Amino acid sequence: MSVDDGFATNVLGIYAIGDVIRGPMLAHKAMEEGVAVIERLAGQKPEIDYDAIPAVVYTWPEVAAVGKTEEELKAAGIEYRVGKFPFTATPRARTNGDTDGFVKVLADAATDRVLGVHIIGDRAAEIIHIGQAVLTMDATIEYFRDTVFNYPTLAECYKVAAFNGLNRVSKFE
Repeated sequence: MSVDDGFATNVLGIYAIGDVIRGPMLAHKAMEEGVAVIERLAGQKPEIDYDAIPAVVYTWPEVAAVGKTEEELKAAGIEYRVGKFPFTATPRARTNGDTDGFVKVLADAATDRVLGVHIIGDRAAEIIHIGQAVLTMDATIEYFRDTVFNYPTLAECYKVAAFNGLNRVSKFE
């Protein structure tokens, strides 16, 4: 069976989404593809940015990622900067008693545009969406730096990771 970019199969009137087509096998990917099929049938032209679909491994600690990996950026010859901040340095992680993990932000070295976000640790599945939103806005790492995050939260790691990625000192270090 072949499937085109509009999810139509080689059988007239039959569409395919989710695990039976290319891309990651994720329920939330399939849901977006299902919506896209319905929108296409209604005459709209939806687009799915597959680079902006978060992937989560529900282990302990959780692992979540969206966008490009360092390996992909190296293979593509894209120069990038890394901003990283460990959960051990956040009061919320210490209060929760779960300090394993970090937030890592990858940004284009020339433009500072966010290219990828990777999180390992408690609630990674919940806070990856902050990185996903910034990625889909084509925003720069400065967005994290300029955002006021609730304190104390695990999400505030984005701010300090941004300072680290911009090679600036933050008040949190």
